[in-house]
Amino acid sequence: MAHVEYKRPESVLIVVHTRTGKVLLLRRVDRADFWQSVTGSLKWDETPMPAAERELKEETGLDGQGRLRDWRKSFCFEILSGWSRRFAPGVTHNIEHVFSLELVEQESVMLNPKEHDEYCWMTAKDAAQKVWSWTNRTAIEQLIAQDTEPRFDAEGGGD
Repeated sequence: MAHVEYKRPESVLIVVHTRTGKVLLLRRVDRADFWQSVTGSLKWDETPMPAAERELKEETGLDGQGRLRDWRKSFCFEILSGWSRRFAPGVTHNIEHVFSLELVEQESVMLNPKEHDEYCWMTAKDAAQKVWSWTNRTAIEQLIAQDTEPRFDAEGGGD
């Protein structure tokens, strides 16, 4: 019998956004209606920050090393039956650590064709409505709620 390597039930969610409030979403290859931020499971020997940096690079080509913001927040969610076979028998929940990456402006990304086949930039409000997962929606909504302070460029003017 072949050895099965089960996924660790711990993951990262990275909301990539611009200073002007645009959010990057990726569409999964295996489900045309499944839009999401960057996500991925931790390897068994990884901690959340390196996992977030790795997943961001693998899924978008963006380098987040030293630029990711750790929200020091996590969600616990039930693993859906379609994905449960990836985890050890009896594992029913996943812990997801939240990070974000703020970019000055929208950037082109290089998708991993095994995972995603399209990307788009949209307002945070629209992105929150488009994502499939409640944890992703909640993170984007919290990002919107935090952005109540006006931002200023180097010359002191508003965006």
